[in-house]
Amino acid sequence: MSLYAGAVTTSDPAAAVRHTADGPDSVASPIRTAAFFDLDKTVIAKSSTLAFSKPFFSQGLINRRAVLKSSYAQFLFLMSGADHDQMDRMRSYITNMCAGWDVEQVKSIVGETLHEIVNPLVFAEAAELIADHKLCGRDVVVVSASGEEIVAPIARALGATHAMATRMVVENGKYTGDIAFYCYGEGKAEAIRALAAREGYALEHCYAYSDSITDLPMLLSVGHPTVVNPDRALRKEAGARGWPVRTFSKPVSLRDRLPAPSTAAVATSAAVGVSALAAGALTYSLLRRFAF
Repeated sequence: MSLYAGAVTTSDPAAAVRHTADGPDSVASPIRTAAFFDLDKTVIAKSSTLAFSKPFFSQGLINRRAVLKSSYAQFLFLMSGADHDQMDRMRSYITNMCAGWDVEQVKSIVGETLHEIVNPLVFAEAAELIADHKLCGRDVVVVSASGEEIVAPIARALGATHAMATRMVVENGKYTGDIAFYCYGEGKAEAIRALAAREGYALEHCYAYSDSITDLPMLLSVGHPTVVNPDRALRKEAGARGWPVRTFSKPVSLRDRLPAPSTAAVATSAAVGVSALAAGALTYSLLRRFAF
């Protein structure tokens, strides 16, 4: 299974152009750039994995106890996020829970319920920012630790060019319980560098957005990092590095917001021409607080 989804290539008319040794009149090609977006609490207001707990329950993939626990975990995630230790425990929890799930069933559930679940969760500010970057000719890439069976459809709905997400090992159409690629921490940065090499992005001219300190490697991999709704550790890091801090707080329907770029972006354009993971919980450590 490919690490990347929904490939569409565009050039960046807003970027500077590379000049050959013969001088500025000998233009080689535009500098290709991209904007990389974390998903949970950056583009959407909740955990993408937890958001699908109810349809997974209705299709028999998880039980009622897991649904109840996911509600508590969602609340705790919104209040405090998840650090490295919690994410490591989540990986172990996920592999045990997903083992034996039918991949096509998961894809079907996500496809049937995607718009109902995700549409109301998208931050208006994120949708506008995505539209701005696209209007300026940049590729938009969603990068998430959630499963590709969840992330890829959401990325397509957002109009993203690529999706990079965690991939589970599949045999005979079912998840084995092993992880082929964990799109988290340094793994996100490695995936971004690989995509940049493949697509020809100049990372020093690229943008990245995230809410979590666990995405510091991702933010450090580009020339224009911005923190969004940051946790305490990332806010401190952003202050020390002089990075911009933005607050997204208005979830609205994709249908209402995605097609409309901001006035600033329009002016700029005129001037320059999810393996479905963890439906039952965010982290194993969070779940342990609510054993029923």
